[in-house]
Amino acid sequence: MANTPTVDARSGFCSSNSVFYSKRRSIPLPPNDSLDITTFISSQAHRGNVAFIDGSTGQQLTYVQLWDAVRSVASSLSDMGIRKGHVVLLLSPNSIFFPVVCLAVMSLGAIITTTNPLNTTREIAKQIADSKPVLAFTTRQLIPKLAGPIPLPIVLINDEIDAPIDNKSIVNTLGKMMAIKKHDGLKSREAIIQDDTATLLYSSGTTGASKGVVSSHRNLIAMVQTVIGRFYSDDNHHQTFLCTVPMFHIYGLVAFATGLLASGSTIVVLSKFEMHDMLLSIQRNRVSYLPLVPPILVALINAADQVKAKYDLSSLRWVLSGGAPLSKEVIEGFLEKYPMVSILQGYGLTESTGVGASTDSLEESRKYGTAGLLSASMEAMIVDPDSGHPLATNKTGELWLKGPTIMKGYFSNAEATASTLDSKGWLRTGDLCYIDEDGFIFVVDRLKELIKYKGYQVPPAELEALLLTHPEIADAAVIPFPDEKVGQYPMAYVVRNAGSSLTESGVMEFVGKQVAPYKRIRRVAFIDSVPKNPSGKILRKDLIQLAASSSSSKL
Repeated sequence: MANTPTVDARSGFCSSNSVFYSKRRSIPLPPNDSLDITTFISSQAHRGNVAFIDGSTGQQLTYVQLWDAVRSVASSLSDMGIRKGHVVLLLSPNSIFFPVVCLAVMSLGAIITTTNPLNTTREIAKQIADSKPVLAFTTRQLIPKLAGPIPLPIVLINDEIDAPIDNKSIVNTLGKMMAIKKHDGLKSREAIIQDDTATLLYSSGTTGASKGVVSSHRNLIAMVQTVIGRFYSDDNHHQTFLCTVPMFHIYGLVAFATGLLASGSTIVVLSKFEMHDMLLSIQRNRVSYLPLVPPILVALINAADQVKAKYDLSSLRWVLSGGAPLSKEVIEGFLEKYPMVSILQGYGLTESTGVGASTDSLEESRKYGTAGLLSASMEAMIVDPDSGHPLATNKTGELWLKGPTIMKGYFSNAEATASTLDSKGWLRTGDLCYIDEDGFIFVVDRLKELIKYKGYQVPPAELEALLLTHPEIADAAVIPFPDEKVGQYPMAYVVRNAGSSLTESGVMEFVGKQVAPYKRIRRVAFIDSVPKNPSGKILRKDLIQLAASSSSSKL
């Protein structure tokens, strides 16, 4: 017993090994190793409830219909030759069929890789070249974005099964696959174990190169257990959620395509965010939970008087915010305008398969600026980035996380995996944080220099590399510029070649034609040289200070 580490009950900190332990009850993980995420979720059967409602059309899928559809699509995929380990691409906006595709693919031991419908053909082609999918699910409108040297076989998600199709790449429609009632294809399904890969989601790295995050069935099962722990209660087990966040993103995928299905919740799906549609859906469907990103919360505060005059939001009880911590002003401003609604916050990464920390009550969220307490079964260290030594409470360093939801690694990228995951399974998050005496995590800054635009991640290095291909640009640096509506947007500092008369709009147009809308540069300043350290690394902090001082001097 003498070797048992002593953990401080208040902070969760263990002084003998400098590890912070979660203060939450550990999540039970299924002992059966031969288990896939789809089987695990479907075993928590909720037969009577509606699983999904299309927020625009009102079309519904009950839980019975959902699992019938998943089995039919899986059987059809198996008949088409999809096997364990094959990668299947899903390029689609949110829809009630998005989870059907994900769950069917994973039930076969095949791997789902999702991509943002706003991405350009060039960006999607890079992901295809890296992940090598054998099949793509997409909508009629998005087919042109899959144009490439080797055409991928396509399954069309759109419902209009009978509409004429003249594209030779289309091999089936989801509607036809769902209509199959004989499930013979499932007999050839290979055995799946929890450590097998389930998802391959792409996350922007500090270098700007997008990397495939490999998550296992075990990672997803552990995250589903975390979600159930947060949102399932026997006394009030039926809740209605509104899905406004993208399902292709880890936040949307673990909540709306997997986790909440195990709690028997009803999920109202919006294909894209539009304020009126969101508010009307809350009113129509008596939504109780609204997950969102901070800019939407700010918009709700600013338009509160019109919102309350036009819409009945009396069913709304909880707002769940992720992507960036909320300030005291935002939290209190929201509670003043919407006193019947409580705010919960969360923190996570693609590499942690979603939620790594969260607040579970309004009292916790009122620890202003916090990302919350560590998720169940999660451990953390705060590590000094310079010395590599672990730190105690209230000391700022890089947050390292360890637990059952941490990814297996980066796809076909041993170097990136080794620099992010250590030999003991610790994930270096790239976030500068401290953990206070009560065990709450506070994110101070990002070691990773990603720009957060409306919750989307924009890697500056990718835009810098693109700018340097312009014949009139000698050097460039991209920084985040703060904005109340979108969080941050990309601002470029550009060094023009001698004799060039390149304009601000010229720079923005050049980049805008080649990237997704959320990556566009929205502010440009011209400078004589980009400040760099001796090793050639851009001194972004200097440029951020310069941008702040020049914008305040204009006020």
